Order: sequence, then C-alpha cells, then structure tokens
Amino acid sequence: MYKVYGAVQSRAFRVLWMLEEIGQPYEMHDVKPHSAEALALNLSGKIPILVDGDAVLTDSVAIITYLADKHGALTYPAGTVDRALQDALTHTILDEFDAVLWTAARHRSVLPEDRRIPAVDDSLKWEFQRNLDRLGKRFVGPFLQGDKMTLADILCVHCLGWAKSAGFPVENDVMTAYFKDLRKRDAYGRTLALIS
Repeated sequence: MYKVYGAVQSRAFRVLWMLEEIGQPYEMHDVKPHSAEALALNLSGKIPILVDGDAVLTDSVAIITYLADKHGALTYPAGTVDRALQDALTHTILDEFDAVLWTAARHRSVLPEDRRIPAVDDSLKWEFQRNLDRLGKRFVGPFLQGDKMTLADILCVHCLGWAKSAGFPVENDVMTAYFKDLRKRDAYGRTLALIS
C-alpha cells in the first residue's frame, strides 16, 4: 500500500486525487512541510512524499507521473506523440500556472518579510490570467487533450483551485466550465472529503 505524506490542502492533493482516480489503496499521513516526519523522508522537508515499499519519491508531478506510468492510467505511453503533447501540457501548466502561484505565495507569506515584494502580486495576477486565456484558446475538451483525462488535467485543475483560493482571476468561460466539470468527478469529491 502506498503511503502519502503531506497536507491535503497542498500539492499532496494532486497525488491523492491521482490515487483515487486510478483506484489504488493508500495510507494518508497528514504532515506539514518541514515537520519532523517530512524531514525524516525528504531533506528539504517539502511535501508531498510518496513511499512505495523502500522507495521514497518527492515532487508532486514526479509522483503522479510515476503512478500513471506504473499503472498505465491517466497517461499516454512513453515515446508516442500523444505523450509528448501530454508532457508539453504538463510543463506549460508548471511554468505558466504553478510557478506563478508559487511566486505569489512566497511573496505573500513564505519568504522572510524583508525579502517579500508585495507589488509583484498584480503582475502575477495579470500573467496568470493571460496564460489562462491562452490555454482556453487551445482547449480541446472535455479534457485538455480531448477525450482522455491525463495527469495534466489533475495538475491544471489543482492549479485553478489554488488560484481561486489565492484570489487570482479565473475569468475564462471555457476554462471555468472545464474546472467545474472536473470537480464533479467522484474521485475529486473523495479527495476533497479528506480535508478535515
């Protein structure tokens, strides 16, 4: 059984949702970043962490990619054009959504106060909305790559939820409808129910 270490309201949500989607059993350990439990498994103290037997894996995208490949679910086979397109979407979401949101979070509360630049927030919100509009223009539907849900969808929906909770604009009709539709999935609901 997989063991997941991390807080549900963090990037660990991606791993938990993935496990729910592919129907794999797991044991959840609700730990905060830099806690003793996290540091014992990951020297950086970052979460999420997945333990699979003797293997300890870190980074949410690396973990969900591993799970997708291992179980042949929510992914296209390596070496195919569809997989290259999936990887391109994944990296786009990391660069244009996750990185923007993480930069905002760092300047709001993570960095030492004397290193924060509050004025960057407006620029990041503009950048996020611009990137969202670009993704909306290339959206195929019902999923990012058409008829098949992939791990890129988990990543994208998580970032859209993070954006909304952080007060970022999510003002694109196509992407808002997509976001609402994927949040109706049973696996998403089960993951959301883990928040205590």
